[in-house]
Amino acid sequence: MPEEKNLVRSLTVDIAAPAELVWSVLVDLARYPEWNPFTVKVESSLRLGEPVNLYLPDPARPGERVHVVEQLASFEPPRLLAWEMHASADNPDAARREQIIEATGADSCRYHTTDLFLGPTADQVMALHGPWVKQGFDAVALAVKARAEALFAASR
Repeated sequence: MPEEKNLVRSLTVDIAAPAELVWSVLVDLARYPEWNPFTVKVESSLRLGEPVNLYLPDPARPGERVHVVEQLASFEPPRLLAWEMHASADNPDAARREQIIEATGADSCRYHTTDLFLGPTADQVMALHGPWVKQGFDAVALAVKARAEALFAASR
C-alpha cells in the first residue's frame, strides 16, 4: 500500500461553475498555456494508456521547461482525470496524478489535485520535489477556479 507521506495534495477550491465546465477546462489541453501556471503545456490524445507529454517550469533553470512523459490512467468525465508515470530500467521514479472534480450543485463544484509518488525513489522524490509540486498544484487549483468561473460568467 502506498504511503500517505508521499502524497501531495493541492488546496481544495469551491468553484462557482458546473462540474462539466471545469472538466472542459481540464481537457482543453491546447489552452493550458493561457491559464495553467504549473503545467504550461500538455500534449495528449486523451486516450487511456496513451502518452501524456507534460511541460513544467524547471525550478532549477528559470525560463526552461522540464518534459515529463506519463500515460493516461483514468478518464471519467466530469469527475476524474489521471495520468501515471511507471518506473523503468532508465528511470526508477513512479507517480500517479489525479485531478478530481466533485459536483456540489447544478452550477457549482469542488476541485483538487493529488500526486502520489510511488516506487523505490518515492521518499527521495517527495523530499526533493514535494514542496515545489505542492506550490504548483495550489496555483493550478486557483487558476482552474478563475478560468472556469470567468468562462461561466461570460456564458450567462
